[in-house]
Amino acid sequence: MTDQVEGQQTRALAVESNGLNVIADADRKGRPNQLFWPWFGANVSVLGLSYGAFALGFGISFWQAVIAGLIGVVFSFLLCGLIALAGKRGSAPTMVLGRAAFGIRGNKLPSLVSWLLTVGWETVLTILATLATATVFERLGWGGGTLTKVIALLMVGLLTVACGVLGFDLIMRAQTVITIVTGVLTVVYIVLVADQIHWSTVSALPSGSAQAVIGALVFLMTGFGLGWVNAAADYSRYLPRRSSSGGVVGWTTFGGSLAPVVLLVFGLLLAGSSEELSTAIGADPIGALAEALPTWFLVPFVIVAVLGLVGGAVLDIYSSGLALLSLGLPVKRYVAAFIDGVVMIAGTVYVVFYGGEFLAQFQGFLITLGVPIAAWCGIMLADIASRRRDYDEDDLYLPTGRYGDVRWLPVVTMVVATGIGWGLVTNTLASWLTWQGYLLEAFGLGGKEGAWAYANLGVLVALVLGFGVQWFGGRSAVRRQEA
Repeated sequence: MTDQVEGQQTRALAVESNGLNVIADADRKGRPNQLFWPWFGANVSVLGLSYGAFALGFGISFWQAVIAGLIGVVFSFLLCGLIALAGKRGSAPTMVLGRAAFGIRGNKLPSLVSWLLTVGWETVLTILATLATATVFERLGWGGGTLTKVIALLMVGLLTVACGVLGFDLIMRAQTVITIVTGVLTVVYIVLVADQIHWSTVSALPSGSAQAVIGALVFLMTGFGLGWVNAAADYSRYLPRRSSSGGVVGWTTFGGSLAPVVLLVFGLLLAGSSEELSTAIGADPIGALAEALPTWFLVPFVIVAVLGLVGGAVLDIYSSGLALLSLGLPVKRYVAAFIDGVVMIAGTVYVVFYGGEFLAQFQGFLITLGVPIAAWCGIMLADIASRRRDYDEDDLYLPTGRYGDVRWLPVVTMVVATGIGWGLVTNTLASWLTWQGYLLEAFGLGGKEGAWAYANLGVLVALVLGFGVQWFGGRSAVRRQEA
């Protein structure tokens, strides 16, 4: 038993050699329920509480926000679970499996979007951890200025990059620890601030329009599961082929959505009870949550905040490294992860020290990349549903193989669906994105000042278009591939 434990520890601390390659059957291990740990650990962040303020910012009532949250969170992680099936069937990273739909070189387009999305998310999470640490330290009288932010950035960056570089075994072990620690401390946080909830204030929030509810739902979709779909198969690929498909879908969906649903509802109660707190969350989404805490719990709060955010950033940096490799960068996986870590730290430095208001850029980032990733997700779902056989693992790496070099239907579909989607979303909070929404008036939706302007229908339209075109136009190509 001692030798077995030592062997597991040695593997966890060794640099993973797997990159874009197919995982050999002999190395595939575990059960679908083990997918719970990485997905729960990556999403049990107190950031989920802040989404309560974000959702209420659409001008909707508590119950409307609860409904939008339940649908948006669970449905978006269900998409992750469905795409995770490809990992079990193909043993390769998500962005490699996408080659079956897009072709070997055609897949570079979604790989680029995936890399931007994952690098962006890991940067956002690092920014939040840095700001939260500085805010709490300032309240404790331990500083809070530039030096504190630099130290926090180095600490978070080191943890994230180390896990990303060392790879899968360390990530799985780290996520188990993160899940337990953050889960317990988050429950303590909820107990400590429960007296800040005033149901009479929350229940008095006025109802918003149907368009506002849809806008909140789409925002929550992009902020949670839709931001993970491009990495969904990166962890299921290590499972044996005989693993239950229902188990893969179910445990991915359950693990990803459980914590966000609970945290979102409690966050709605907190933000709905205090307009001042709701406003403060916009500037510092996690640090603002510490204002109601007793001093003795501030250090544990920093721990739960940082670990929760690192849990998400770790999965992102691992998958962003794989996406960078799928773009054709000729380096080892751990080198790609290190490069992404450098980009992440540089992006954090810019936003924390020079980038101005946070929330506007955050919302703009989510919606803008949410459109193309939704289009890709729809295409992938249709492609996966069309297949009756496992992937041909050798041909996933051969431009002359059955999957081809460039498959133009999905490539063009993704581009067109993204163009239409961007025309149906608005990002007026970010000055560099005001060009979006150019189809709202043409489609009779009232233009950028109309009732539908903030419903962000473009994300849903891109998802449906991607699925529909690939399902009806691409099944024959799948049949030829499997012949």
